[in-house]
Amino acid sequence: MSTVIEQSVEARLVAAAPRMPNIPATLRYDRNDPFAVRMTFPAPATLEGVEVCWTFSRELLTTGMREPGGLGDVRVRPYGYDRTVLEFHAPEGTAVVHVRSGELRRFLRATGELVPAGAEHLHLALDHELAELMGGTGTC
Repeated sequence: MSTVIEQSVEARLVAAAPRMPNIPATLRYDRNDPFAVRMTFPAPATLEGVEVCWTFSRELLTTGMREPGGLGDVRVRPYGYDRTVLEFHAPEGTAVVHVRSGELRRFLRATGELVPAGAEHLHLALDHELAELMGGTGTC
């Protein structure tokens, strides 16, 4: 059984320009880092022209689909019938994207089958986390 779930999603960038095309993004969940979800945007979809990865809690994504959640760099809230808004705040500015809620629900269902909510502590890779804290580098 795989310990990683990856799912491609289409995100619509909300911008001042008229209708922006959908941009690809990848959601990733790793059983060895059970509290975190990663959302990666490819280089062509970013202002800097480099791949950008945001890491935030699975709980934030789950909560944000029902009600506004998040106070920091990542905020999530429901929007209409089948959209969820994700806001990514950085010193360079804020990116706001809409993702179909159905895609997020499917992703969260798969993560819940891999690691049920409330059982994350049973899957912590403490050696890996300690190595990162002590100066190792982490990647998305």
